[in-house]
Amino acid sequence: MRVDLHVHSSASDGTLAPKALAEAGASGGFAIMAITDHDNTDGTAEFLSAGRSAADGGCRTRFIAGVEISIEPGIGFDRLHLLGLGIDPSNAELRGLLRRILVGRNERNGRIFENFRRIGILDIAPEPHGEVLARPHFARWLFEHGYAPSVRVAFEKYMLEDSPPETRCYEPRFRPSQEDAFRAVHAAGGLCVMAHPKFWRRSWKNSRPEYDVAERELSALREKGLDGLEAHYQANAPGENTMFERIADRLGLLKTAGSDFHGTNKPSIGLGMEVSEVFIAPFVERVCAMSPS
Repeated sequence: MRVDLHVHSSASDGTLAPKALAEAGASGGFAIMAITDHDNTDGTAEFLSAGRSAADGGCRTRFIAGVEISIEPGIGFDRLHLLGLGIDPSNAELRGLLRRILVGRNERNGRIFENFRRIGILDIAPEPHGEVLARPHFARWLFEHGYAPSVRVAFEKYMLEDSPPETRCYEPRFRPSQEDAFRAVHAAGGLCVMAHPKFWRRSWKNSRPEYDVAERELSALREKGLDGLEAHYQANAPGENTMFERIADRLGLLKTAGSDFHGTNKPSIGLGMEVSEVFIAPFVERVCAMSPS
């Protein structure tokens, strides 16, 4: 069956409008789909409204609200992205956390602008999507104005922690603690799912993840409130999907599958994941029981 529990719209750093994402899920016969924009839920109402319209036309896709939050990765790790799935985007605690993240993002962006001025790029003016101005927006502007031959090269040259020193404009930003993020997602009625575990350590991205380390640390996160693991991820090798699925099963974590779709900002990533009903059923049952509408 076709699902996707990790997609980004133009409300953050994707290129398709939330309505267009929902329409693609409906026309593609998806069983379930979640919008998971970075650190905001601005596109959720449009996405869910389009989903309701599709349902009125006979579509059986279930559309759910979500968000992707960059949180503290833990000692010895580099990046931890948390998917809050099945959330109520109007929840005050979640909205408060996302507002704190937006303030931190804007402070970071000010430092990035200063770095561009330092290397002589004085006219940079990336266009935010809603309130969110993220690194992909900088990278796209650089590509469109001839500073790099592609968005990917612009990212690598200017926007990464390990970009060349002479062009590096990257700056870190505020990330909430694991405990604060788990609490806010649960307060909003959602499930806490770790996105793309192979990116937890930078060294795992292009080599075999240390599965024993991952299992030990995921067990600790489960005790803090982690509910699930994005065991199937489009950028995973097949063997990585299998290993993360086994880890989730051993730890009693729910399993999800996501593409991390961003439209033309990441053209190599297509929308949708093929999974078995046995794989996804426990998550679907849980999220439907939490938000039966």
